[in-house]
Amino acid sequence: MSRIAFSTELVKERNAVRLCVPTELAATLGTARLLPALLTINGHSIQATLHKMGGTYMTAVNKAVQQQVGATAGDTVSVTIQLDTEEQGVDLPEDLGAALADAGAQGAFDRLTLFRQREMVKAVTSAKKPETRARRIGQAVDSLTRD
Repeated sequence: MSRIAFSTELVKERNAVRLCVPTELAATLGTARLLPALLTINGHSIQATLHKMGGTYMTAVNKAVQQQVGATAGDTVSVTIQLDTEEQGVDLPEDLGAALADAGAQGAFDRLTLFRQREMVKAVTSAKKPETRARRIGQAVDSLTRD
């Protein structure tokens, strides 16, 4: 599969705005539960994970992406999808990596989805004060070591 292109309406389900791949096109993407993909929505490139749900694939479109692409629930968008076949990973800050290793939580971190890994790293690296960063590292470790 090289790439697929289509137009679709963004839909609101529960509290999320979602982009759903038309069922007839979803079959060309395969059967994996999660698919890393490079999306172009209204001409803006987005890295996302497509989730298999109800015979099709979908992804949430958060507020920042909605603003970037100039569309929200009920709007029709032009979409191009190309599967992301590059090795997935996240740059782990040295202090977070050391804390995970000390707590024996590196394996738990590695089992998180790429999205969750990125969000955890972002929480740490976005801290403006050293004490906030340290607290967030502690929270990350705690969340991975709870029974």
